[in-house]
Amino acid sequence: MSTALLTDLYELTMAESYRRHGKTGRAVFSISVRTMPAERNFFVCCGLDSLIQYLTSFTFSDEDIFYLRSLDKFTDEFLTWLSTFRFNGDVIAVPEGRIVFESEPLVRIEGSLPEVQILETIALNLIHHQTVIASKAARMIAVSKGRGLVDFGLRRAHGPEGGTYAARATYIAGFLGTSNVEAGRLYGIPVSGTMAHSYVLVFSSEEEAFRSYIKSFPIDPVLLIDTYDTMTGVATAARLATEGLPVSAVRIDSGDIASIVPGVRQYLDEHDQNQIRIIATGGVDEYDIDRWLKAGVPIDSFGVGTKLLTSSDIPFLDMTYKLVEYEGIPKSKTSTGKVTIPGKREIYRHYDTSGMMDHDEVVVETQGNLGEKLLETVILNGRPTGVDNSIQRSRGRFEEDFNRLPNGMKGVIQNRYRVIIG
Repeated sequence: MSTALLTDLYELTMAESYRRHGKTGRAVFSISVRTMPAERNFFVCCGLDSLIQYLTSFTFSDEDIFYLRSLDKFTDEFLTWLSTFRFNGDVIAVPEGRIVFESEPLVRIEGSLPEVQILETIALNLIHHQTVIASKAARMIAVSKGRGLVDFGLRRAHGPEGGTYAARATYIAGFLGTSNVEAGRLYGIPVSGTMAHSYVLVFSSEEEAFRSYIKSFPIDPVLLIDTYDTMTGVATAARLATEGLPVSAVRIDSGDIASIVPGVRQYLDEHDQNQIRIIATGGVDEYDIDRWLKAGVPIDSFGVGTKLLTSSDIPFLDMTYKLVEYEGIPKSKTSTGKVTIPGKREIYRHYDTSGMMDHDEVVVETQGNLGEKLLETVILNGRPTGVDNSIQRSRGRFEEDFNRLPNGMKGVIQNRYRVIIG
């Protein structure tokens, strides 16, 4: 796939028209989320490192130009300009992993109008998708009471690339690892996996399957115990552990988790196997986790897939990429329901006397403020400035912000943070 052609056609037609009519002055576009959905109390800014990599290597290949010429839409002059295209502008952004809110400028892209217009689609795609997933993952972390969470969702993700970016986003938001081996290779995320029901079905008995798996992978084996009957499965797992075979955990992927797990825990404890952990998977989301743990269901960790990597309750945000300034003049859209905030803005965060987040201000760049400034220059004149958006540093930022987020905003109950637009 061509990176440069991952764009909407109108980005290119507008860019050519701008050039024809002399509209090549400095423009400022801002990425933000208009409104906070009722199902979210905060967002986790994510995708910036991916965006930086795209922008600093963004070029139109000979094949790209050949295809665009075949559309019979663009002039030779414009295609020649595209063939030498390099992003030479600036990017000012909230570093990855920070907790953010509605109406805040997450990313500002500045440069000549045609070049920053062309970048709209890919910039919005990368920031939107990873922010959606990181924000969903953070809600699960918020209600998990310290239980471990692992991403199991690649097979249901919206495409392989989307699943891999999503694994990155979940790790930044506090997950322990992923089943996605490619995400492990690319980003250094710990990879984790157990077995499928097909593995158990292949063998003549559940016991034979368990013994075979333990023989193949004797370090921390996890046994899937619900292929036939969950209580029979846990009895088999406990017996093998009693024989001295290593059994790290049992996984339950189906049935009424709230009613099944207590019986499994009781059986393990009664047979002196209290060290064996219980992992719950199968359509799990933050509402399940919250409900089960509040009810005291003894689950040690969760494998989360479909509802996480599709962000099933809120699969998209009302995120926009809007022109806010051209040639130094603030610009604003005023249509009903879609009003935009004009001018280059900064975000300043204020904390209460105990160090907890109290409110944010979004103000014009020149005002200055005594709060914590969230935006940083990450690309200057087309070159990265060295701001650390590595996955580990981004994960650390999230943890720092999450620890300073008021407790009332960490559950699944709607609670609103104050954002002042100045």
